Amino acid sequence: MTPEAVLKILKDTFGDDVKSVVADGLHPYAEVAAGRWREIARYLRDDPRLAFNWLRCISAVDHLEDKLITVVYDLHAAEAGAPAGAMWKLKNEIAIRIRVERDRPHIPSVADVWRAADWHEREAFDLLGVIFDGHPDLKRILCCEDWVGHPLRKDYEFPLEYHGIPAVTEYNQTRTVH
Repeated sequence: MTPEAVLKILKDTFGDDVKSVVADGLHPYAEVAAGRWREIARYLRDDPRLAFNWLRCISAVDHLEDKLITVVYDLHAAEAGAPAGAMWKLKNEIAIRIRVERDRPHIPSVADVWRAADWHEREAFDLLGVIFDGHPDLKRILCCEDWVGHPLRKDYEFPLEYHGIPAVTEYNQTRTVH
């Protein structure tokens, strides 16, 4: 099935909750409403025509000027038993984008839909402050538990030290913004 066909099925099924689709290019995607994400995710995984059974990664982008954060889910429909010893035979791939307000970045967790989402959601939480509602164990995964702020936000102020340990990237740095 082509990305155009997948995105048409999504738009036909979820209507205005699929805000936009881009089927051409190297990274076809649909932008969907955060409030319907869990339902859409289950549909993408469970509908036999689609069968997006593999979440490759979750990425997040801070749009400081627009006061938005975009979370991107890269999904694959794969089947086992590919020739030449490959683990997966790729049937299709798309991305799902969800945009949320930067000051209230809430998205429903899909850790129970795709197990890989567990760690990826924790990473987006840790580094950008995205809150995945319903996540089974949403806590920092890369930074220490007492770390202040989210280091991949564009307005993040880097600490000059952490518990007495220099935490700068340049020798004798005296400013917190790079």
